[in-house]
Amino acid sequence: MRTTRLRNMALAAVMAALIAAVAPVRLFLPGLPAVPVTLQVLVVLLAGGLLRPAWGAASMGLYLLLGAAGLPVFAGGNAGLHVLVGPTAGYLLSYPLAAALVGALAPVDVRSSPLRIAGAMLAGLVVIYAGGSGWAWLVGGKGLTAVLTGWVLPFVPFDLGKVAVAALGAAAVRRALVRAGLLLV
Repeated sequence: MRTTRLRNMALAAVMAALIAAVAPVRLFLPGLPAVPVTLQVLVVLLAGGLLRPAWGAASMGLYLLLGAAGLPVFAGGNAGLHVLVGPTAGYLLSYPLAAALVGALAPVDVRSSPLRIAGAMLAGLVVIYAGGSGWAWLVGGKGLTAVLTGWVLPFVPFDLGKVAVAALGAAAVRRALVRAGLLLV
């Protein structure tokens, strides 16, 4: 039990560090300056695919705490509480819930196909879209059409690619952890 807890804590810390490491990489799509394409969603989904719900949420919660404390771990190297109330805060705040949902829905069996894991990750992606676009709509004063056309639809192809990579990655990492004796079947 203690070993499992330590392993989960270590994996959660690794996921928090990984999302912080990829956050500075961002790409703005032409005509859409508010929301960048980042690799953060990929790591959120991967955390959910590798960790059980509470630990996936904890890993993303740790990431948010690090950024809120002033470490430059948010997209583009941003930091501080103002990011967590800014225009893209809904995406960030959805990360713990999305990771937990993926962790709850992803099959535990390491022999599960990446396709089944991807299904769980699609549900997590819906949570991220709902959080980000919902925040922009309710708090940011954006109209529903503007939110869908500027904050969701342009990102779908990129995010579907991230789902595929994260599902394949989670399946491969799970198998490697089993071989290393760090994950019980």
